[in-house]
Amino acid sequence: MTVDALDTRILRLLIEQPRTSVREYARILGVARGTLQARLDRLERDGVITGTGPTLSPAALGHPVLAFVHLEVTQGHLVEVGDALAAVPEIIEAFSTTGGGDLLTRVVARDNGHLEDVIQRLIQLPGVVRTRTDVALRERVAHRVLPLVESVGRAAGDRDRPGSGTVQG
Repeated sequence: MTVDALDTRILRLLIEQPRTSVREYARILGVARGTLQARLDRLERDGVITGTGPTLSPAALGHPVLAFVHLEVTQGHLVEVGDALAAVPEIIEAFSTTGGGDLLTRVVARDNGHLEDVIQRLIQLPGVVRTRTDVALRERVAHRVLPLVESVGRAAGDRDRPGSGTVQG
């Protein structure tokens, strides 16, 4: 899917002003409400926009400790272990990976003792061979997508300019 300059402006507004109405977005952008709604629908349909809910803070929910736990899994048990991870509320993300482990989880905890309890629970899952834990000390770059959106939008704009070497039509 191609993200053009208007899409980039729409996505920026959604990120920077998430509680604004579609009518207000259209006014700010200087486009018809129907145009904006059609763009939003396409961005959702194409999987660019994947959610509209609030971003929650685990720390504010009493879980200020963040750790990345790598799990090594017995061959053939990746699906079962992945399913079991979904039952652990302190795991807020899990990914299959290459490299030093088979799964990488993002785990939150109330304190270091609670983190140890969560890790012990993970070690006991059938199919888990070993774990390795990295505790986050401080967030240096918060989760973000806007710089990527702007980069993609700039690249699309460059492709669409006359003389850029691309055929328009």
